[in-house]
Amino acid sequence: MEEERPERRERGVAAALRRVARWAARNPIPVLGIVTVLALTGGIAATRLQPSAGADTLLPRSAPEYRATQAYRRDFGDDAILVLVRGYLPNLLLTGDLQRLIGLERCLAGTVAPGRQPEGGPGGPCAALARTGDVRVVYGPGTFLNEAVNQIGSELRTELEAAGASVRGAAAAAAAQARRRGLSPAEQTARARAAGQAAQAAAATRLARLAVGSGLDRIPRIDDPAFVAQVVFDPARGADVPKARFAYLFPSPRAALVQVRLRPGISDAGRARAIRLVRAATGLSAFVPRRGSRYVVTGAPVLLDGLARSLTSSLIGLLAAALVVMAGTLALVFRVRLRLLPLGVALAATGMTFGAMAALGAPLTVAAVAVLPVLIGLAVDYAVQFHARVREAEAAGAQRGAAVVAGAGAGGPAILAAGLATVAGFLALLLSPIPMVRGFGALLVAGVLIALGCALLVVSAALALPPAGGWRVRPARWVRRVADVADGAAAGARDLLRTAPGVRSAPAAARGAVGVALRRPGRVLLVAVALAAVGWALDWGAEVNSDVTRLVPGDLPALRDVRTLQSDTGVAGEVDVVVRGRDLTRPEVVRWMARYQRGVLSRYGYVEARGCAAATLCPALSLPDLFRGRGAAASRARIQALLAAVPPYFSQAVITPDRTAATLAFGIRLLPLSEQQRVIDDLRARLAPPPGVRAEVAGLPVLAAAANARLAAPERRLLMLLASLAAVAAALLLVFRRPRRALIPLVPIVLATGWSALLLWAVRIPLNPMSAVLGVLVVAISTEFSVLLSERYRAERANGGDVAAALRRAYRSTGAAVLASAATVIAGFGVLVLSDIRMLREFGAVTVVDLTAALAGVLLVLPAVLALAEPGALGARLGRLRPRGRAAARGGAPAA
Repeated sequence: MEEERPERRERGVAAALRRVARWAARNPIPVLGIVTVLALTGGIAATRLQPSAGADTLLPRSAPEYRATQAYRRDFGDDAILVLVRGYLPNLLLTGDLQRLIGLERCLAGTVAPGRQPEGGPGGPCAALARTGDVRVVYGPGTFLNEAVNQIGSELRTELEAAGASVRGAAAAAAAQARRRGLSPAEQTARARAAGQAAQAAAATRLARLAVGSGLDRIPRIDDPAFVAQVVFDPARGADVPKARFAYLFPSPRAALVQVRLRPGISDAGRARAIRLVRAATGLSAFVPRRGSRYVVTGAPVLLDGLARSLTSSLIGLLAAALVVMAGTLALVFRVRLRLLPLGVALAATGMTFGAMAALGAPLTVAAVAVLPVLIGLAVDYAVQFHARVREAEAAGAQRGAAVVAGAGAGGPAILAAGLATVAGFLALLLSPIPMVRGFGALLVAGVLIALGCALLVVSAALALPPAGGWRVRPARWVRRVADVADGAAAGARDLLRTAPGVRSAPAAARGAVGVALRRPGRVLLVAVALAAVGWALDWGAEVNSDVTRLVPGDLPALRDVRTLQSDTGVAGEVDVVVRGRDLTRPEVVRWMARYQRGVLSRYGYVEARGCAAATLCPALSLPDLFRGRGAAASRARIQALLAAVPPYFSQAVITPDRTAATLAFGIRLLPLSEQQRVIDDLRARLAPPPGVRAEVAGLPVLAAAANARLAAPERRLLMLLASLAAVAAALLLVFRRPRRALIPLVPIVLATGWSALLLWAVRIPLNPMSAVLGVLVVAISTEFSVLLSERYRAERANGGDVAAALRRAYRSTGAAVLASAATVIAGFGVLVLSDIRMLREFGAVTVVDLTAALAGVLLVLPAVLALAEPGALGARLGRLRPRGRAAARGGAPAA
């Protein structure tokens, strides 16, 4: 009774599939029309997809690194766009070019003088930056020197006004005292003059002391080269060497930096717009330096924006390449009527899937681009399988419409079961802590379900169309000519392959391998397990390449500019330690921050005399930099007085107005993400703030390193793989309701994960962070091949054939279709090798190797597993081994 229930359920599924196929075959034009409209609508909508490589794709919002970075951005602004000014500093700062730089910084800050037209006019970048409000604040050499002039001038004016008041007050007091004593008017005047001179001498002494303390010996003016030189350069280190404490503005004698910090919460589109406007502003002739300096717009947001923009071109290029490659593959391996129909199914499913993605407002990420070949390959696969079953029915004598219905009923349940198992395998990706990977999994699940529906409907409708001589539209002459050329090329390629020495004997070799698996299934399985075990051991210790410069397009201009930034300044990004407490002006807090800063910089190789050339971390604008003088942090009153004296324009960069959040910033070099994570872990481990104060590490480098650590960890990759296998097993158990029938197809897939690791080790293809999802992809995709073959074998056995005959028939029919669809899927992944994004190229190469190993496992090991799984087969083989074992234990052979 229990054995009949699954059969009845299968008949119910087959009947439902037959009904759908019959409806599509009777209404081919409406079905094909509706699918075409949906596909075109989705494709048009997909052109509006917004590329994104933002922080919210790297870590979940609940991650401590993400929360810390978002809190930092709320208090101090979003990541800064950097304008690197390349040129000899004296030529930039001691000439009229300084005024041009000041004008650029005002433009970038969105500052427009009342009654004046901004540079570039009302439609120019300066006016646009003022309108959008995308920039929160700009820190640059021009702004710094302007503020220095204003601040020092204000202090001098205050001192001069106080001196004048003191002189007048002293003279008046002396005259009044002389009058009270009854002195003559002449003596009163003399006493007043003497008191005024004494007060003036005291004021001059105070002003001289101020000049000595500030290093200035003249009234400050922004157009005075001597004043600018006194502020910027350090004569003790060289006439053109900037002071070390201004490294965040003047990192070297040949570079200056302008930080354009964006407003908190800016969107990806707003960030891209701001980058575009900053670039346009640096190109305005009014701001272009005349003494040899030039501007380079760079920084982490610019690099991410460049990567995001390359995604769109990659998507279009990969789609075109996938169509060409898969069309050629189908022409070679799928010799049937309407052989390119599966490609049309794939295009329809892809258009609908990415159109739905656009309708939901999902971003276009690197992982979403990688979905393209997977989805096209699987959609082609499902269409090939349906097409092959219809062809079998036609070969058996069924008419066109009846063959469509029969093919859907005969092969549909197995294809549907395999597709659902694939969906279950992809569901394991939803367990990933990385939003981008979860989105990758969700997109694959939706795409596979859409591809299954399209395959059934489109194949049924297309193959039911009337034959030649009916209402069919005659294609244009050039279309027929191209088709003839393509057919001729495909035939020539097949003939060439047949005559190739290795390929000519491939079918015989495959039959021989199946024969060996049937004769010695135990040995085949033992060898397969041994090779897989070696691969698993190697995979556990495999290194994941996380060098950012090797994962993005090598010719990406933004990457080139970041390298230029590092070459000129010694750093390429910024890591921030955010300190929070009720009152950060307490002396013990400031002293701890200064000690922490000195200790970290010393540990990572920074020496003030050498600068950032050989250091991993360098100083950036931080709160302790405001208290460099001796005794500056001696008391809370002194600290508050110094903060009050610093222009708010600069103090807001390092401490909030309520004094509850402050920053310690460090510039960091371009490092592999794994090494970057070790540096960040060390920064975090060294945090020991005073009581009542907490500190956390934040910034875009922190997010990227944390995401890579979560992806690349061997234990997490193993967990994802096991979750995928468990999900596939559960899905097959739910469908088949018999453990043996559900688990047998998984055996070669499990072993193939080890073989693929062994192959990757042998060919030395590097893994990258995207490879973390590789095991899930291999399990989910190749499970279908195994399920289809094992189910076809089961059907042949039910028809009365023995094991060998059933396997031969299964491999001759379904095996050929599996080989065709597998070749197409592998070719689809091979298209990724053409991507200009290196991470996608390496991911594609790795996936091709893994899927090839999985296909070999299905074709070569599955027969051995099926043979051993026959009732009584394993016991019989063990029984034949027992006499030998007993004889060996007695020390001799059994008696004759």
